[in-house]
Parts: sequence; C-alpha cells; structure tokens
Amino acid sequence: MLRIVVDTNVFISSLIRGGKPRQLIFKIDGVNVKLVSSEPLLKELVSILAKDKIRRYVSRRDVEEFLKYLGKRMVLVEIKSGFKVVKDDPKDDVVLNTAYSAKADYIVSGDKHLTSLRRFKSIKVVTANEMLKILGRGN
Repeated sequence: MLRIVVDTNVFISSLIRGGKPRQLIFKIDGVNVKLVSSEPLLKELVSILAKDKIRRYVSRRDVEEFLKYLGKRMVLVEIKSGFKVVKDDPKDDVVLNTAYSAKADYIVSGDKHLTSLRRFKSIKVVTANEMLKILGRGN
C-alpha cells in the first residue's frame, strides 16, 4: 500500500478547481493508497475551508462532504521529527515532518518550495499530475 501525504494546496485545488488534483483525490481509495496526515496539516485545511472566500467556489455542504470523504481515507500520525529544511518558507516543514513520521512513500504538493526538493530522505516529492501517473502504473 502506498502512503501519501497531500499538501493543503492540493486539497484546496481539488475542491475548488478540479483538474488533476481532483482526479488524484478520487483515486485515493484507502485500501491500495492511504492518505496520511497530521493534526497540524488537518487544522490548516479545516481553517482554510472555513474562510468566507472559499464560499465563492463551494458550499458549506460541499466542504462537509469533502471532509467526510477524506476522513474515510485518512490516517493521522503524530509528528515525531523536527527537521528544518525549507528556509524560504519554514511553514512547509510540517509537510516534510508529517511525511517522515508517517513513513510516507510520497508527498504531493503544488508548492515550489517542496516540489523543488524532489526528494526528502526516502520520500519522493511530486505534483498531482506526477502522482496520477504513478498511480496509473499498477495501482
């Protein structure tokens, strides 16, 4: 089973824009592909989804359904590492630390600070489009 950490920006894009991020989120079945996150990442997602500007794109009901969908496919892990890697945007370190603590195979992000790394320890950092291609090969 593949374990992936999805950055908040991919979740938001999947909900309000669709495209490759949405295709990816609907490929996560919780069986062959497990979504792994942490309390800080989940809090960030919920905080952003609660903002009024999100209501321009989706209804409160859509947000609730989206969170339920994710909840059925997501496992939360406790962050046990404290790596400081992203000097230009230290807030992105939580994604790396979540993935490391979760023993994730992949991080999926649209953030240049993360995607430019390409790899963190043994974890590959990919875009939604790249992850879709990976999942298309045998999963």
